[in-house]
Amino acid sequence: MAHPDSFKSRRTLNVEGREYVYFDLKAAEANGLTGASRLPYSLKVILENLLRNEDDRTVKADDIRAMARWLDDRGTAGHEIAYRPARVLMQDFTGVPAVVDLAAMRDATQNLGADPDKINPLVPVDLVIDHSVMVDYFAQPDAAQKNVDVEYDRNGERYTFLRWGSGAFRNFRVVPPGTGICHQVNLEYLAQTVWTKEENGETVAYPDTLVGTDSHTTMVNGLAVLGWGVGGIEAEAAMLGQPVSMLIPEVIGFRVDGRLPEGTTATDLVLTVTQMLRKKGVVGKFVEFYGPGLANLTLEDQATIANMAPEYGATCGFFPIDKDTLGYLDATGRDKHRIALVEAYAKAQGMFYEAGAAEPVFTDTLELDLSTVVPSLAGPKRPQDRVALTDASAKFREALIELQGGRKKSELPDSVGDSRFMDEGAVPPHKTPETVRHNVQGATHGIADGDVVIAAITSCTNTSNPNVLVAAGLVARKAHALGLKVKPWVKTSLAPGSQVVTEYLEKAGLQGDLDAMGFNLVGYGCTTCIGNSGPLPEAISEAINENDLVAVSVLSGNRNFEGRVNPDVRANYLASPPLVVAYAIAGSMFVDITRDALGQDQNGNDVFLRDIWPSTQEISDIVRKTVTRDLFETRYSDVFKGDRHWQQITVTEGQTYDWDDRSTYVQNPPYFEGMTMTPKPVTDIHNARILSLFLDSITTDHISPAGSIKKNGPAGDYLVSHQVRPVDFNSYGARRGNHEVMMRGTFANIRIKNQMVPGIEGGITKHFPSGEQLPIYDAAMRYQNEDVPTVVFAGKEYGTGSSRDWAAKGTVLLGVRAVIAQSFERIHRSNLVGMGVVPFVFQEGTSWQSLGLKGDETVTIEGLADVKPRQTVNVRITRANGEVLDVPLLCRIDTLDELEYFRAGGILPYVLRQLAA
Repeated sequence: MAHPDSFKSRRTLNVEGREYVYFDLKAAEANGLTGASRLPYSLKVILENLLRNEDDRTVKADDIRAMARWLDDRGTAGHEIAYRPARVLMQDFTGVPAVVDLAAMRDATQNLGADPDKINPLVPVDLVIDHSVMVDYFAQPDAAQKNVDVEYDRNGERYTFLRWGSGAFRNFRVVPPGTGICHQVNLEYLAQTVWTKEENGETVAYPDTLVGTDSHTTMVNGLAVLGWGVGGIEAEAAMLGQPVSMLIPEVIGFRVDGRLPEGTTATDLVLTVTQMLRKKGVVGKFVEFYGPGLANLTLEDQATIANMAPEYGATCGFFPIDKDTLGYLDATGRDKHRIALVEAYAKAQGMFYEAGAAEPVFTDTLELDLSTVVPSLAGPKRPQDRVALTDASAKFREALIELQGGRKKSELPDSVGDSRFMDEGAVPPHKTPETVRHNVQGATHGIADGDVVIAAITSCTNTSNPNVLVAAGLVARKAHALGLKVKPWVKTSLAPGSQVVTEYLEKAGLQGDLDAMGFNLVGYGCTTCIGNSGPLPEAISEAINENDLVAVSVLSGNRNFEGRVNPDVRANYLASPPLVVAYAIAGSMFVDITRDALGQDQNGNDVFLRDIWPSTQEISDIVRKTVTRDLFETRYSDVFKGDRHWQQITVTEGQTYDWDDRSTYVQNPPYFEGMTMTPKPVTDIHNARILSLFLDSITTDHISPAGSIKKNGPAGDYLVSHQVRPVDFNSYGARRGNHEVMMRGTFANIRIKNQMVPGIEGGITKHFPSGEQLPIYDAAMRYQNEDVPTVVFAGKEYGTGSSRDWAAKGTVLLGVRAVIAQSFERIHRSNLVGMGVVPFVFQEGTSWQSLGLKGDETVTIEGLADVKPRQTVNVRITRANGEVLDVPLLCRIDTLDELEYFRAGGILPYVLRQLAA
């Protein structure tokens, strides 16, 4: 179909003698989109996306006009649009099920008599294996190698599958383990700021945009690349050329003035920004940074701020293209012509930010003077709970009573200055006779409340920023020169986001100093920030648990939620890399490191933080000398090759995957069983049983399997029956490629409450008519064997929280045909439709409680074959005593595209038939 080009915006751009087709925002403004040049830069990216993808079906002229109307409604109108990102980024936990679905689609295509090679991603997909390395070994020269060996041992089945996928699919690349974190690899190598593709013999240029299966995809917003995290189903839809449904957002402008004071870091800045924006309330909104202070932030500082958009609650944290963008692209080894294209394109489109330019229109604004930022941490439980470093020790004392679960106050350490202490290596001040240090088996030191047991330089937030990593190296160098040591109870680790970091730390001679302080390389990946901190030494773990101690972690990550970092650690603080080193030396949160000595030098003199803290000048001198273009060119020259482990993985080279029935990690899902080229007619729901009755705010974390797998339960039973020992269960995350495990974990969260079994927590229900109490999975399977459909009832805000593909996939595999709720979270609703499950909404004032449902009723819904978007349909509920209720429900299949997905049996069968045809 010809492009309608309703606003006559198609133009050509000549850059260094090469012609590019582009969709000109200035021309569109002249042709009816009045005021488009005043839009925030992030919305200009969205507007271009709509202009380029106008097809009079998914993108209509009125959708494009709604972007100009934004200047009047400022995003409050809630207009829904179809957005098509340029590419998709995945990490291995979330990427495996997407590749499993692609492989299953190839099998199904072959079964339909078509060519399986037709099934490939339709937009470029990069999968970076970064979520599986754990810190089992640390503080030793060969820690990284040993951790990688264990990683391959644990994840061999998954890696064999991904290695096959990397060769089998076009438009799909895999960055092997041991390379870096997906967000840092994206920032340093994959992202281009302006993307291009060949189309009908022409080269089209447009903004680089993406969706990613990790919430911190936003990090690349620092490079003026619009992108954010989505669930697996949206990512798969985008990968297969389907639009991502979104509302035109409100955009909060964040004005930056001034310059950071001496002694502060980008980490201190982002913790301040996170606290401010959380207080403001920006959930579901874009945040865009502007103002004269941008000139005083490096691009890596901007990426640090953008990274934590999920922590401040925004969809994205966008920085426009400016001269620093061009400088960073050059410094990281990007193609010189591409950099020229980025500059020419941004200037032609009014997307290039320069000091003194007219400020865009925003929904609302807030402002920060950088000179007011102070050294900070965030904790002990949430990233927005910033504490000034000067107050950290005192605030920890206040938090300790709650963290102890109400232990009596007299057990707390007393005020500063008591020099009595019990053992060699213990923290001298703050200890009183009431607070003993508890014995650690086989050690000369004890352990107490407040001791830092994990100090980790980890996670994409900070390891992409050379300034803070060089600062950590300099703190280590100065501490080492003075003879300071890390306390013996601290587990130290350094997990950079890319191999470039190791290169420049070694080039500066700083890696040796970090090694001397126990911060040896442990691997390249997310490690501690996602809970892959590995076990604490057994004796330390036993002492913590036997004495019910509040142990502490200090990490340079972005997440510190309770129970996330390590099961033995109750208090977790986010901090800059140099502060991580300082706390490893101090060894306790009771040390006020702004006033107390960290330790003593060789001559017994006190050493304070100020004695080992580097100046901004020292840091920038080393960064200028060591972080050079050639490092990036060398390290990324063969980024997809992998190490000897990756090279040694043997896979069958075929268009379809040779599934192993014995695998407990990767299995062929049943979405396409019995599929024909023509969809079977939609059938009505007759005499369905109720699988569960839920109250308000059931989140995707309640529905979707996550975390550790319990020994006693359907998933644990399945693994044991396949000769997997409980110690080798691994996590639901690692087993996302096996639907047998995942469907058994759906609705199995230990905190979920099904009102059919009042007073019981966990995934339990009643089977009818037997009345027997069973795990939800077991009841669902019994209903399937009896050929009885099921439905789920819920309250308000069903499916809130992060988008999780298995919340919808698990639901359909359990045999649920419909979910009937008072309201839905927007993305989970669309995910249900994408898997062929119908969402229905009660009319205002009606709920399953008001109808007096108990769970023993049957449910009939007719007219589904002819249902229209947002149509009111009748549901017939028959009580156990034979009484019949007729209840009107709103069908929340919202668009014609969604209706087609539903009639096809879901988005995957819909796309498969299109590609196979």
